[in-house]
Amino acid sequence: MVLLGCLLCPAAWSQEGDRKDPAGMVQEELWRRYDMPPAPVLPPEKALESFSLPEGFRIELVASEPLVGDPVEIEFDSDGRMWVVEMRGYMPNPDGTHENEPVGRITVLEDDDGDGRMDRSTVFLDQLVMPRALCVMESGVLVAEPPNLWHCRDLDGDLRCDERRLLTDRYAVQNDPRLGVRSNPEHASNGLLWAMDNWIYSANHTTRYRFLHGRFEEEPTIFRGQWGLSHDNFGRFFYNTNSDHFRGDLVPHGYLQRNPHFQGLAGANVRINPDQTVWPGRLNLGVNRGYRSGTLREDGTLRRYTGACGTLVYRGGNFPEEFVGDGFVCEPTANLIRCNRVSESSGVVSAVNAYPGGEFLTSTDERFRPVNLINGPDGALYVVDLHRGLIQHRIYLTTFLRKQIEERGLDAPTGLGRIYRIVHEGRDREAAPPMGDMASPDLVGELGSVHGWRRDTAQRILVERQDAAVIGPLREAALSASPLARIHALWTLHGLGGLDEKVVAAGLVSHHPKVRTAALRVSESLKELVGEERLLSLWRPALDDIPEVQWQLAFSLGELDGEKATGMLALVLERNLLHPYIPGAVYSSLHRREGEFLQRLIDAGSLWDRDMPGVASVVESLSGAVFRERQASRIRRILDRAVDDAEPEWRRHARMTGLHRAAFRRVQGRLRLQGEPVRVDAMPDALASLVGSRSPRISILAEELVEAFDWPGKDQPGDEDEVVALTLAQKIRFQEGSELYVLVCGTCHQPDGRGLDGLAPPILNSERILGSKERLVRIVLHGLQGPIEVEGREWDMTMPGLAVLDDHQISGLLTYVRREWGHEGTPVDPGEVSRVRDEYADRLDMWTVEELEE
Repeated sequence: MVLLGCLLCPAAWSQEGDRKDPAGMVQEELWRRYDMPPAPVLPPEKALESFSLPEGFRIELVASEPLVGDPVEIEFDSDGRMWVVEMRGYMPNPDGTHENEPVGRITVLEDDDGDGRMDRSTVFLDQLVMPRALCVMESGVLVAEPPNLWHCRDLDGDLRCDERRLLTDRYAVQNDPRLGVRSNPEHASNGLLWAMDNWIYSANHTTRYRFLHGRFEEEPTIFRGQWGLSHDNFGRFFYNTNSDHFRGDLVPHGYLQRNPHFQGLAGANVRINPDQTVWPGRLNLGVNRGYRSGTLREDGTLRRYTGACGTLVYRGGNFPEEFVGDGFVCEPTANLIRCNRVSESSGVVSAVNAYPGGEFLTSTDERFRPVNLINGPDGALYVVDLHRGLIQHRIYLTTFLRKQIEERGLDAPTGLGRIYRIVHEGRDREAAPPMGDMASPDLVGELGSVHGWRRDTAQRILVERQDAAVIGPLREAALSASPLARIHALWTLHGLGGLDEKVVAAGLVSHHPKVRTAALRVSESLKELVGEERLLSLWRPALDDIPEVQWQLAFSLGELDGEKATGMLALVLERNLLHPYIPGAVYSSLHRREGEFLQRLIDAGSLWDRDMPGVASVVESLSGAVFRERQASRIRRILDRAVDDAEPEWRRHARMTGLHRAAFRRVQGRLRLQGEPVRVDAMPDALASLVGSRSPRISILAEELVEAFDWPGKDQPGDEDEVVALTLAQKIRFQEGSELYVLVCGTCHQPDGRGLDGLAPPILNSERILGSKERLVRIVLHGLQGPIEVEGREWDMTMPGLAVLDDHQISGLLTYVRREWGHEGTPVDPGEVSRVRDEYADRLDMWTVEELEE
């Protein structure tokens, strides 16, 4: 379980030797008990024999060493050349020595004779430290070398970098020599992706970038996954964490960030396939915690994902039609690739394993390490194979894994790498004509290609060129082409500033719901051109559309301010009250209007007068949003309604429940106020009346809610509630702990401590953070293994120990999390850490919840 911080994947662990655990656990050398097959370096052609694929599919070698070494990502440029990120510094040996040497590089591979195999390699840029990703554009190449993001240009056409400009030195948290901590590449930003909305996004990063009119812009975005980022034909993002292999955003992120009074609005970071079971084709004893019960099956195969990465939505024309939109995910520790069969209902996406009890691709070659996937210009699926025996990063390499790696010779050689292409035998692989020099009208035609890569590339080039002469052909395509071409044409026009009312109006009445949804979203930019009244008239038919389109309508209406837009929002909510996501879309559109919107619903009567499923939840949610705004006059209006005897009791209780849930969290058996109390001149009369309510459940809520207000003369809590001030030494450790938190913990548990679904639970107001200091130190030193319940949810994940940190660092880190975000816990001093470390010096394995509770 990732509970406090993670320098590595959830299955990771610090190397502490084979000392006996107090509970009797030892790192059993399982590879001696099983008939472990050897793992020699297979020549590339021989390695092809190790793969198993479904009938009708074939895997082909595209490139291998010495042409390429340690590849972690590939991209194709507009002329079909393959660009490769070579992370040559990664784990050259089990100690990870020389990892920060500038030996990484970006190379360009070319197929000179057109046979599908790469013949020539050119080094575009070298002397890089652990490069992660790249994005190839006409205007240059973005290269991620965390913490740096470079814009690189070839000025003379020789495929070598002549100009390198730093865009940002904040592309990822990197090593901090002051803290003596080295960051891990699995938690550095990666996966640069030019998306359908013409912005460039990354995995593991909260900034997006846009190249427009010769300059780069940047904006905040949400955190997405760990390694690899992809999108489907309609622009939705898909990604993963190491142990949660297929997640995605069902909605554009910006809508969910615009109303701060609603927390955790659903629709982003959704678990698409909850089944984390894997079905390898060979023994997997070489996983970091293979000795621990539950990691492997009895037959020695890995049971669940532990290193998921490289998510890709297939969008090509080579595979059979049923594979288009499916989600492929690598699992390098188990030498396999999963195919998730994706389905959709009312805009809600879900997936299952396309091959139950099996996988799309398995390999018997232990050195096959698929780490990334990409759609090719020819419609094939390309596989990046890091190809090595050792892939676990050194910080948490267990003795169990290290010993067998060295005994079985898996630590060498390094510097290898293979790139494969998977094709369907029923269709010939198509030649991919160069696109870089295509005339703009010809590129418009490519927006209807059967291959997603060609559609994306055509859109990108057109937006980069900013050629106004092509707006006419684009409008024609947006009016009459295939659905996918129309969607791309709409977004290309959006990127060129070429949308008009005619194009949008046609899109809004298209027979295809995805075109109607895209037209709604891009048409928001026409507000100034056509006016709010006209825009609403264009959108009105969407009120009677299917839920998927109404979902987007709910988001789009939030971009308008008028009373008519609010009325349409009320209708959308009423018609989709039990939809899992549409109420949240409505809430996102109500910033500073929640109380008025609630009253509008109640005044409308009918549905909102009945205690039926979903209605009370809306009253609670909107009331809670009013409290989070912390405007006393607006909160008074909610209280006044709650005391009104004309209100049905269920609705009065829903109002009070909403206020109470927004005001407090229950931690260690007591209520803790979230944020500062609301300042008022005197205790609200309505609240005083509610304390004496005839309804016991309302009276109890009101009595507790009194503590959420402050007024002159109000009795203050006694001394027992006062927070002990930090000493100077503790303040210094707190500051150092805040820096360490960003480096070690923030990626998983997030800067605000609220955690991230699929990656790490919240630690904000956590009993495990604010409770026993000794228990907390034990967790940080040795780790914690799930399942564990946090805020009513079960998390079956793993947090590695951080014994690599010294006592001073751990005390600072824990002092920070116990005193940040309004926490009032006592600080942790180095001596307290030292005592626990000494007491459990022979501890080998992670703690379980049961052990900690004892």
